[in-house]
Amino acid sequence: MSAGGPLSLPASPVAAAFRNIQWDPLSSLRLTAQETALLRMAETNPIEYTLADSRDASMYARVLLKLLAEASAAGSGTGTVSTLKQACSQTKAQELLETDPLGVVTHYALAKLHDIITTLNSGSGVSVSTVFYVGKEGVLVDQWKALLRILNKGGKGDVYAQTSAALCLAQILVTSCPSLQTGAEKDPMGKGRPTSYASAVEPLEALTAWVVTQLKGASGTSVGICIPALTALMGAAETRLLFVSNGGVKYLCRQLRVGGKRSGSEQPLPTGASASVQQLYELSFCLWTLTYELSNSYNVRSEFSKESQAVSALVDLVSAAPREKVVRVCLSGLRNMATCLDEVNPGPPGSQKFDGTSFLTSMLGCGLMKAIEYLKERQFTDPDIIDDITVLYKLLSANYQEMSRWEVYKTEVESGHLQWGSTHTEAFFKENARMMEGSDGDFRLVKLLIALLTSHDEDVAAIACYDVGEFVRHYPNGRAIAKRLGAKELVMNLIEHENVELQRHALQCVSKIMVQNW
Repeated sequence: MSAGGPLSLPASPVAAAFRNIQWDPLSSLRLTAQETALLRMAETNPIEYTLADSRDASMYARVLLKLLAEASAAGSGTGTVSTLKQACSQTKAQELLETDPLGVVTHYALAKLHDIITTLNSGSGVSVSTVFYVGKEGVLVDQWKALLRILNKGGKGDVYAQTSAALCLAQILVTSCPSLQTGAEKDPMGKGRPTSYASAVEPLEALTAWVVTQLKGASGTSVGICIPALTALMGAAETRLLFVSNGGVKYLCRQLRVGGKRSGSEQPLPTGASASVQQLYELSFCLWTLTYELSNSYNVRSEFSKESQAVSALVDLVSAAPREKVVRVCLSGLRNMATCLDEVNPGPPGSQKFDGTSFLTSMLGCGLMKAIEYLKERQFTDPDIIDDITVLYKLLSANYQEMSRWEVYKTEVESGHLQWGSTHTEAFFKENARMMEGSDGDFRLVKLLIALLTSHDEDVAAIACYDVGEFVRHYPNGRAIAKRLGAKELVMNLIEHENVELQRHALQCVSKIMVQNW
């Protein structure tokens, strides 16, 4: 399974004006006569011709980076061009070239840089490392900072400029990763001089931090800006690990869960507030790529295990099944998690163990078995999907048979994915109410149930109401404990809920808390 093809960008909204740019009047760009001539030559010749000679290619790339730096210093990014979201007509683009020339030049330089990188990555004689890394040691050119400056302008920014600058920078920096330099067959870009990974570490850290910040954003636009760069960063082990160490897994999973729930909703989605199916696919593809580091890194396994966030995100998407291609990458990611080992990097002495078995337990708690049973009934033609379903079903079944009913219930509550079943019955609580104390006597599971009373998932909140009520009934002094932990107030807020089923369970729960002999 692969991302397929080179990373693409939508055209600039003002692309129609590029051919009409006149360089001589733009004195603020401080171009030399030689640089102006090179730009004109590049416009009249195929890009393959311009990049055929390594010196011409390097000079052309640096002139484009200079355009970005000079345009930024002269105030680009504050005009009308930076606010555009859709393509302009030829007439409108020409008007903007006259009123906001620096904005148009910025888009032009970024579009041409992306063309350069795409062409070089297609396997031509000159490589990305030859063009963007200099000297015997292959040190990253200083002009890369012009790309980072575009990302750090703050505010809403220029969507096209930020998206393309981030992608170009990511593709340039990933080239330096040692894991891509182990052989020509693994790295078609590594034909030229060696590249210094040390010179790229600082910009990689800055770019990764920016990507994670975008993932923290609540809007689909801020996330969409960083997805091409994030996908490029997934191309090397070093950058995958850097993303994980920057806390990226948490925010990537959060975006997948929010987007997955919206994609499964029958309600119309507000513009700009939801993840499209394509965006969900691209984000889930990135998470799937990260699962290949699970067996190699304790830190990656630990981040994936936190609050079962990765399992929850993938199970939600498999259950919602927005598109077959999304299901494919999610199932493959879950399979990688279910089969990962901790032998290569087991973690510090005395640390908690994370491996395929622990992930399988989380998958059971998140309801993957039910989703897999549903998927088994569907007529998939993709052999990878069929194989992943078969393997996951066998692994989940074997793990389930080794777990007690209490372990299944505990895992389910800890995951936050409550589903009606045999563990949400009077008989279960009669048998297991005392287990709710916990090994430390802190009633941690009761606290988690009470927290789930505020869940936005109405089925989860209803089941939490039922379980809290049954704990009150069957645990000695359970009524006082539930009140002390704040259950009564939260349940009272639900007795007038518009969901009739949730309202019914809330009323029953309040009655169990209030009435001595229910």
